Amino acid sequence: MFIIVGLGNPSKEYEGTRHNAGFEVIDRIADKYNISVDTKKHRALIGEGIIGGQKVILAKPQTFMNLSGESVRSLLDYYKVDEEQEFIVIYDDISLDNGQIRIRAKGSAGGHNGIKNIIAHLGGQVFPRVKVGVGEKPSKYDLADYVLGHFSKEEQVLMDEGYAHAVHAVEMILEGDISAAMNEYNRKKKEE
Repeated sequence: MFIIVGLGNPSKEYEGTRHNAGFEVIDRIADKYNISVDTKKHRALIGEGIIGGQKVILAKPQTFMNLSGESVRSLLDYYKVDEEQEFIVIYDDISLDNGQIRIRAKGSAGGHNGIKNIIAHLGGQVFPRVKVGVGEKPSKYDLADYVLGHFSKEEQVLMDEGYAHAVHAVEMILEGDISAAMNEYNRKKKEE
């Protein structure tokens, strides 16, 4: 079984913001595989389903971004999955262009407070993650204002493509091939 967690902030006011890229990917996986992510458990909205013969729990923590680890710890403890092999986190990354994705099997938080909190609760940083680029913060912007802001129409087109790639990367990881997912998506985008 895999637990797939998308990070974001609960409540209507945060829908469609940069920081909710993880929630967006979970919603797209849920739609594609007809999984209802509406059960409240483990301080998250969760849904159970099957993807490619693999049982999955899709989760959207409702703890707010900076406390994501509380929900994740509860999920991992309850379902007794191996966090290094059967757990995937999907989240926004301001160091990647809009819609660009990057897959990692482990790593630091890179300044992301949701990931910092997960690492603190897990006591380690070895777990697969899919980062979805939301574009670099303009120099005059406050970081919180930027990540809680919405995409322009042009950016949203790129994000929709990125969300589709993130869904595909998750499918590849579920098939047991994180290396193939990394090879496909971690290359720099070729100049058009």
